[in-house]
Amino acid sequence: MRNKKSVSMRSAEMQARALRQTRRKHSLETAEDYVEAIAELTETVGEARAVDLAKRLGVSHVTVIRTIARLKRDGYTASQPYRAIFLTAKGARLAKESRERHDLVVEFLRSLGIPETTVQEDAEGIEHHVSAETLQAFRRHIGRSK
Repeated sequence: MRNKKSVSMRSAEMQARALRQTRRKHSLETAEDYVEAIAELTETVGEARAVDLAKRLGVSHVTVIRTIARLKRDGYTASQPYRAIFLTAKGARLAKESRERHDLVVEFLRSLGIPETTVQEDAEGIEHHVSAETLQAFRRHIGRSK
């Protein structure tokens, strides 16, 4: 009985650790999505406006304004009323890391022969929760070094 109980305790500890990790990653998800979208809009059209972010992210203009205020408070963005939204150095770093992780996940899923629509949908979730160790395994699988 004691052995079964100790295995159960280890399982509970592992589950708790995994859930804490997931909650930490959830807290960064929105920031990653926004800074990545801001970077892409800035690169493709020269600026990121709230209305464009709302369209790209599938949220309301009000949601974008509130989220940008949080991102500004946390040091990821800079903006002025009725002007474009810009990334700070911290935001640009997060956008680059997020984009690289996204691209790697997409490439890995494609290498498995998964249909493109599914690849894009799945990558949006996986990219936020995949560990560095798993990303390294993805790199090895597709023959890409860091």
